[in-house]
Amino acid sequence: QPRFVESGGGLVQPGESLRLSCQASELTLNYYDIGWYRQAPGKDREGVSSISESDDITYYADSVRGRFTISRDNAKNTVYLQMNSLKLEDTAVYYCNAAYDTEVVETMGSTPDYWGQGTQVTVSS
Repeated sequence: QPRFVESGGGLVQPGESLRLSCQASELTLNYYDIGWYRQAPGKDREGVSSISESDDITYYADSVRGRFTISRDNAKNTVYLQMNSLKLEDTAVYYCNAAYDTEVVETMGSTPDYWGQGTQVTVSS
C-alpha cells in the first residue's frame, strides 16, 4: 500500500524558514499532482499548495502565497515545500498527498489511502 512520508518539520521562531520534504513508497511522484496540506489543532485539514503532474504548475492558498514555494526533484522522487517568513498561524501538522481539483488549493482533493504521519511545524516565539 503506497504511503507518503513527510519530513523536515521542527520548532522555529516567527520569521524563520523550514523546508519540508515529501516522498512516497511505491509511487513515482511526477506521475501525480501533489498537494501539501496542514491541520492545526482543533481545525480541519486544509490545502496549502500543489504542483501539477506534467508541467509543474503551482497553486497556493492565499494565506501562504508569497511565503511558501512548492517544487519537485524527479531524480530524487521528492516534492518540497520551502516555507519562509513563518508565522504563528502556520503551526500545524503538514502532510502531502496525491491531489486533485487543485485550482482551489484550500479545498483540493486528496487520496484517502495514501496519508502518512505528517510532520509537525511549530512556530513560536
